Amino acid sequence: MSSFEIIMPKLGESVQEATITKMLVKLNDQVEEDDMLFEIATDKVDSEIPCPVDGKVIEIRFNEGDVVPVGEVVALIALGDVDDIDEPIAESTNDFAAESSTQESVESVSTSDIQSTSGRFYSPLVKSIAASENISVQELESISGNGIDGRVQKQDVLNFLAQRNASTVSAPAKEIAVSSEPAPTPVAEKPKVSMSIGAQDQIVEMDRMRRIIADHMVMSKQTSPHVTAMVEADVTDMVNWRNKVKDAFLKREGTKITFMPLIIEAVSKALREFPGVNASVDGYNVILRKNINIGVAVALPSGNLIVPVIKNSDQKNLIGLASDMNRLATDARNNKLGPDDISGGTFTISNFGSFKNVMGTPIINQPQVAILAVGTIEKKPAVVETPAGDAIVVRQKMFLSLSYDHRVVDGALGGAFLRKIADYLEDFDSNRAF
Repeated sequence: MSSFEIIMPKLGESVQEATITKMLVKLNDQVEEDDMLFEIATDKVDSEIPCPVDGKVIEIRFNEGDVVPVGEVVALIALGDVDDIDEPIAESTNDFAAESSTQESVESVSTSDIQSTSGRFYSPLVKSIAASENISVQELESISGNGIDGRVQKQDVLNFLAQRNASTVSAPAKEIAVSSEPAPTPVAEKPKVSMSIGAQDQIVEMDRMRRIIADHMVMSKQTSPHVTAMVEADVTDMVNWRNKVKDAFLKREGTKITFMPLIIEAVSKALREFPGVNASVDGYNVILRKNINIGVAVALPSGNLIVPVIKNSDQKNLIGLASDMNRLATDARNNKLGPDDISGGTFTISNFGSFKNVMGTPIINQPQVAILAVGTIEKKPAVVETPAGDAIVVRQKMFLSLSYDHRVVDGALGGAFLRKIADYLEDFDSNRAF
């Protein structure tokens, strides 16, 4: 009897593991091609994993809630004539599951303490090391992680142990002589906010996505020194053009034309002229990105936020940008985004105007170095020059605010880049074809 291995797929360039949130099959179930086997969640996207073959489930190596590295075998499917497999597979024959169960029972006390006390995510390996080395929850919380979104990795824990052991060994020596070596830097604990809870207050636990967003935002503020610059752009010609062509655009192309594709087009042009903003920071190295991939923050019905990415936006016309933007926004709200839809972004736009907000100071979406916020478009009186002299007229105005990483983007670069975006929007050709 031959079998087929169901492995944990790679769901994005930076994704190294995923959590099984729901197992949709059990041992001895017969499955057909494209039947869903299990649901998984990563720090970027949720997905259902389909079965690529017909057969019978003869082994399940992980349970719901397990964090599984990419490439690990999750289940085995027996191939061939599944009707010939009459004898049911017993749970006890799954050596891998039995071994995992035994290991879990040994560590259940300490790892469960970590899970219940801390709202921070720790992989099973990290929790196992913490349990075996008697690392307290408070110590684990104080470790600065170098993984995705500040996640604590194995090496981070080992570095902490080496530092703690060095501190312990050197303590007696200080009673005899002063060491010439500098003392280990103490690991600072995270500040805890003291608060009181009233009888009528309601406590709502963050869901998984909100925890990820919270950790990512804190990590970004700790990583990048944020500076925000603002300009007000006169977008009257752009508004008039969109109002003039929106019905014909929808009829001919089958998709709506909003202001966002026009803004993405302007940002893409500006990024080509200012490659220092289309970049990332790696230590003391600056990575200038070749491709221009613009992410647009989309609010979900749950109240959370996700950032789908338009790849190579500088190479697409307005029709392509509008089509991609509408598809990604719809898929985001229906939880149908794939891993590639939210990975690889090099710059992000946040639309504060969709909530009638005038302006905002957005937080940089790491590992990018800048993010643009666009405010609502309002009619305002403005002074314009005419052949007969200055006149006050009604114009359509919009605030643009750029938050940038002051480690690599200085005021001159950030200000010039933001001004260029405004120039492209203000110089919009109201007679252009689409």
